[in-house]
Amino acid sequence: MIIVMKVGSPEAEINRICEECQEKDLTPEKIVGRHKVVIGLVGDTASMDPLQLQEISPWIESVMRVEQPFKRASRAFRHGQPSEVVVNTPNGAVTFGENHPVVVVAGPCSVENEDMIVKTAKAVQASGAKFLRGGAYKPRTSPYSFQGHGESALGLLAAAREASGLGIITEVMDTADVEKVAEVADVLQVGARNMQNFPLLKKVGSQDKPVLLKRGMSGTIEEWLMAAEYILAAGNPNVILCERGIRTFDRRYTRNTLDLSVVPVLRSLTHLPIMIDPSHGTGKSEYVPAMAKGALAVGTDSLMIEVHPNPSKAWSDGAQSLNPAEFDELMGDLSLIGQPLGRWETTPVAVG
Repeated sequence: MIIVMKVGSPEAEINRICEECQEKDLTPEKIVGRHKVVIGLVGDTASMDPLQLQEISPWIESVMRVEQPFKRASRAFRHGQPSEVVVNTPNGAVTFGENHPVVVVAGPCSVENEDMIVKTAKAVQASGAKFLRGGAYKPRTSPYSFQGHGESALGLLAAAREASGLGIITEVMDTADVEKVAEVADVLQVGARNMQNFPLLKKVGSQDKPVLLKRGMSGTIEEWLMAAEYILAAGNPNVILCERGIRTFDRRYTRNTLDLSVVPVLRSLTHLPIMIDPSHGTGKSEYVPAMAKGALAVGTDSLMIEVHPNPSKAWSDGAQSLNPAEFDELMGDLSLIGQPLGRWETTPVAVG
């Protein structure tokens, strides 16, 4: 349920309404918009009469129910307004959101060594990326595949940040590792295989770093949004949703099926920023540019693209990685699409 306040409502009256809602065993969350304040109510509101609730103050414009099971993630919870996730990086603050330039995240599947990760970071930064992705801990289908260097790779990511000025996005797989990963990462990634790891969702929800939540390989949109709800309900409002391809009946030609229709669907359901990962979505580097352009055209807020200095020698996911020259060419093509849409940064790229 949400309470929409009238324009110019006094702060004291808004606080009084929040206190009165707390007395009814509800949790009020104040959302300050450009012109109005909305109070989101979480709790057992099933038996409450919206008209009766509206009578507690003449400053209440309307009271509406949120029909979706994902209350905090619902777009209605913010009265139709999109949320923004602002991340401070060495090169300045970067904002994920539908009214901002598309944020490009790039880098290798896994951190192999310092020279490789620093070289990649400098290359993608020069082409316009804002964040470096790279796995320190790698969940793999086979127990015999490279699992990542673990904690030692976090120091290599820190060195890459210092050399490039990029923000760092890396995956956390275990609740025991959240604090150590958060010391280095600017954004914590919860991977597809952990989308419904509820203890992990609660743990990342209890800390103050933004969370990138990837869609599970067989996750429905509602299951995905309910996973986001776990993070939001734990107190962390900064969640970015990442579509990375889902498993369907035809996997002969691509690794997964990249669901670009999820962008307009999510836009109607949730206020959270949206990212598309065409690398995992297709699994083949030759398809990545087309799907990245398509994602930008349908309105994504961010792109995650795998880049490796020498994909043929990558320790993991080389087949879906672009080399730096291919990535630079793609960024030029994306700018031609993004600028007319008002979704591409036109200011010079800062050098770290």
